Amino acid sequence: MNEQQQQAFEQAMSRARQLCQQGRWGEAFPWLERAHILGQRSTMAHVTTHCWMFRVGWHRRDWSEVRGQLLRIPAALLMSRLWVPVGNTGGANVNPLKPLPLPENLKMIMEKR
Repeated sequence: MNEQQQQAFEQAMSRARQLCQQGRWGEAFPWLERAHILGQRSTMAHVTTHCWMFRVGWHRRDWSEVRGQLLRIPAALLMSRLWVPVGNTGGANVNPLKPLPLPENLKMIMEKR
């Protein structure tokens, strides 16, 4: 990750953690999706976002999300450095192999090297 991407990832994860600590699980998830997009090429960042998505799914009793994350966590461990679907938000509601358009507010950050 470039420096700007790393900072944006840390900010998104920090906000997600704050919301989780407050029990605001639904509000935390979009921040985790943002963190996922930013961090999916870094193995630790990628796995971290999926673990937190699992946690949110667990607390919301969203068993589809829990199952989806149980599959995505090992995949993130294995694939982060080899290939990732750019723009994919990482939630169980999205095909894990499908690239998605980058949100406009992340394009500049993601395209810098």
